[in-house]
Amino acid sequence: MINRLAYRIHTALERHLPEQRLFLKSDVETRFIRLRPSTQAVAIIFGSLAVAWTILATAILLMDSISAGTSRDQIARQQTLYEQRLNALSVDRDLRAEEAASAQDRFNLALVQVSQMQARLLASEDRRRELETGIDVIQNTLRGTIAERDDARAQLAKVTATSGVGRSDEEKLQDTEATVSFLTGTLGLTAEQRDQMQVKAAKADQRVAAISKEKQALEAQNDVIFGQLEEALTVSVEPLQKMFKQAGLSPDDLLASVRKGYSGKGGPLTPLSLSTKGLPASPDERRANAILQGLDNMNLYRIAAFKTPFGMPIREAVRLTSGFGVRDDPFNGSPRRHEGQDFAGSYGTPIFATADGVVTNAGWSSGYGRLIKIQHAYGIETRYGHLSQIRVEVGQKVSRGERIGDMGNSGRSTGTHLHYEIRIGGSAINPMTFIKAATNVF
Repeated sequence: MINRLAYRIHTALERHLPEQRLFLKSDVETRFIRLRPSTQAVAIIFGSLAVAWTILATAILLMDSISAGTSRDQIARQQTLYEQRLNALSVDRDLRAEEAASAQDRFNLALVQVSQMQARLLASEDRRRELETGIDVIQNTLRGTIAERDDARAQLAKVTATSGVGRSDEEKLQDTEATVSFLTGTLGLTAEQRDQMQVKAAKADQRVAAISKEKQALEAQNDVIFGQLEEALTVSVEPLQKMFKQAGLSPDDLLASVRKGYSGKGGPLTPLSLSTKGLPASPDERRANAILQGLDNMNLYRIAAFKTPFGMPIREAVRLTSGFGVRDDPFNGSPRRHEGQDFAGSYGTPIFATADGVVTNAGWSSGYGRLIKIQHAYGIETRYGHLSQIRVEVGQKVSRGERIGDMGNSGRSTGTHLHYEIRIGGSAINPMTFIKAATNVF
């Protein structure tokens, strides 16, 4: 049965693949190799499989090459757009800072002018009161002089009545003329002084009116300056508040913590108090103090931002691989929690500190390989694993943006990358939360 089936197969193959002979000739003899139909069929099948496998492998390689090139182009374009956005945000932030500084200078100049105008106004008020007091004194003196004159006339009349028998009419006339001349001179001098006081009072009133107009114009100018300062302050502070909130940090707690560490007082941001008599603050003083408080808060936000890991640990083009959360272990395939973010890049890519802090670990650590730990403020810690080289030492203080190591493949790793972690109070959180929160700020 088997021989019959083999014969039929051989006969069917022989119709399409007749037996072939391959002759091999040498100097001595000639030999040949007989290629049966079944042998030819097996050779054709294996040859077809080899050609098909070659075509399939070539197509896979071409697709991988095209996909890799497209991914690199997309990453390059995204990196370029990200850098352009960062540059634009940096320029805008610098312009806002310059506008705030310029507005602060104009505000300080306006405060000096207001102080000078208030001093002149107070001096004018004092002079006016002095003039009014002088006029009252002159009027009282004039009334007293007139009363004395009337008393003198009455006494003269009495004396004349009692002892006027021995005096002549000519002597009486001379005495009367002398008395009238004295009173006329005194009254003239008093009237002249009164007119001078009235002229000074009128000038003082005009000066007060001019100062009032200048004060109103200055108040209008101050209102414009205050409005610009408040708007600039709002534009500058709101992104910082939003950044901390998106990162899960309380802005009020951060400000209190930073203010506690920087508790020195004094300087240009000290609250204004122009009154020396303990009077309530004016509306302009309250607005100025609110702006100064906002500038102080913005400065505290800036300090907190440099102490909080909002920066990127890598400045070159990288590829985000394993993210934060549960994933399949690359070694055994079992589910396992991944407590950081992986950045794949070139071997030796510089690694930078993402915030100010102190190095607490700089060496080999089991699965992490070469590991750096940096302790930051507010109970935050960052970790940088699988490094090829460590450039810091334990106890060293580092600043945001300072180079601390190089990317590598040490420890439990399948390729060159950086394993980056952020921990708060010892618990790992998603590092991309901080990085994305700072996208519109840094």
